[in-house]
Amino acid sequence: MSDAGKGIVAMLAANLVWGLAPIYYKLLAHVPPLEVLAHRSLWSFVFFGLVLAAQGRLRDLLRALTAGRGVLRIALAAVAITINWGLFIWAIQTGRTVEASLGYYIFPLISVVFGMLFFHERLGRARLVAFALAALAVAILTWGLGAPPVVSVVLAIAFGIYSVMKKKSPLGPVVSVTAEVTLLLPLALFWLWGVHNLGWTGVSGRNLATFGSSSADSLMLALSGPLTAAPLILFSYASRRLRLSTVGLLQYVNPTLQFFVAVLVFAEPFTRWHGLAFPLIWLALAIYSVAAIRQDRSARRASTSSATVALTDTKLSSEVSAKPSATT
Repeated sequence: MSDAGKGIVAMLAANLVWGLAPIYYKLLAHVPPLEVLAHRSLWSFVFFGLVLAAQGRLRDLLRALTAGRGVLRIALAAVAITINWGLFIWAIQTGRTVEASLGYYIFPLISVVFGMLFFHERLGRARLVAFALAALAVAILTWGLGAPPVVSVVLAIAFGIYSVMKKKSPLGPVVSVTAEVTLLLPLALFWLWGVHNLGWTGVSGRNLATFGSSSADSLMLALSGPLTAAPLILFSYASRRLRLSTVGLLQYVNPTLQFFVAVLVFAEPFTRWHGLAFPLIWLALAIYSVAAIRQDRSARRASTSSATVALTDTKLSSEVSAKPSATT
């Protein structure tokens, strides 16, 4: 299999895990979301730490955590991903998986705006139309449901901020994520200590010191680390082997699976307002994807043309140099 083929398989596998993750967290609906979040951070740290230890790269982690301004960037990324993870878990447990899937549909369009704001990237007419359609979809949901889809918007913005921090970071994916969960680890341990020793309940009002009281729940909470880490590693593997336009298109597998899980498995309500808003989002993503593919092709053609011109110039220079000098 070619590198591109391996990349596609890895990207599909990553999005399959992300897309079906709501089923996993729904099985933990009896556990307070903050407790699930704390375990997710703890066991992600353990898993990523073992990966770095196996690779002999723990010094890279130490350097990342002592890199001055770089630590602030890692901390901001950690806050953003904590909001994203925590809100996602809460949304699944409270029957808002449709809203969560909408958030991941909106994210690519939010990232376009963040690219313009933070990296001075050109928005372009097609992407402007796509963003306008997404804004219209959010407005329709706000009007029809009587409240804005806060979960969707916050999930998208939090992941957008996380992406900005990752783009600015010089660290590799495994080191950067390990650094983030390392900063989160004291908070996670403090919360779990409070749950087990002080009876903290969190926002749900449930008082369950789950880990250790049930072998099945304990195993599922511990496996939330590999469940978090594995798709990130697969995503990193695929991103190095695929064009960005291909990566962007394949990422829509994630929210699409989440959407079908919400409607077909969880039987969450899908109102006529959702029926108006989601097609607008899908149309926006289609316009965005076509624009991304065209931009990618133009960039590759320009790169090939430049390489051809450079090769021709080099060949001509070599031929001129090889000719004997004329005598006078």
